[in-house]
Amino acid sequence: MVEIKTESELAMMREAGRVVANTLHAVKEAAAIGVSLLELDEVAAHVISEAGAKPSFLHYQPRSAPTPYPNVLCASVNDVVVHGIPTAYRIQDGDLVSIDCGAILDGWNGDAAISFVVGTADPADLALIEATERALAAGIAAARPGAKLGDISYAIGVAGRAQGHGMLEDHGGHGIGRAMHEDPHLPNEGRAGRGMRLKPGLALAIEPMLTRGGDAYRYAQDGWSILTADGSRAAHVEHTIAIAEDGPRVLTVR
Repeated sequence: MVEIKTESELAMMREAGRVVANTLHAVKEAAAIGVSLLELDEVAAHVISEAGAKPSFLHYQPRSAPTPYPNVLCASVNDVVVHGIPTAYRIQDGDLVSIDCGAILDGWNGDAAISFVVGTADPADLALIEATERALAAGIAAARPGAKLGDISYAIGVAGRAQGHGMLEDHGGHGIGRAMHEDPHLPNEGRAGRGMRLKPGLALAIEPMLTRGGDAYRYAQDGWSILTADGSRAAHVEHTIAIAEDGPRVLTVR
């Protein structure tokens, strides 16, 4: 069931989103050559705890997952698209790192992701990240009251495909609020003018995932990490937004 939030509820989601944004900022600042993914996870745990919040991902287990998620962050490197489990792996020069973070504050969720390169960047990786950010911006711009859910999907897909990048098959964003994942599912590609009509108070997590190769993917042995099937690098960015009377309102900013 799709839940429409009140202004006071969206205000509480905004505070959860602020925690997420501050956490992502701190993690990106800490990311450097030689720093381990587990060390970044510790940074995130500290920031979330200091804010009086709880991590959304830790111990989360949807029906499709083999085990509860073991960490605070998703830390995906190079050909890992999403849901990478932080390990003792130490970041190397030129790594493309995607960090996904969720936090719960006073019962409300925020969810966002960023991608960046540590050290010497391959121009193709920077172009991939920029394209993913443009797709996110296009999706947000389409999230206006009276539009259809498919308008967001269409905008993401057109922007994501514009430079010939791949897009992860069968994945997309979602509703968010009291639970991290709520209805509706929001595909990253679709047809304009289709789907439910967007109403003020609807909160969505919009999250394009682009690759430098094809659309196909595979799961790692850990059952969580999703990798590109062709070994190409990937980027993932995300914001939690609300549909407001005057247009989209981004909740996961500092």
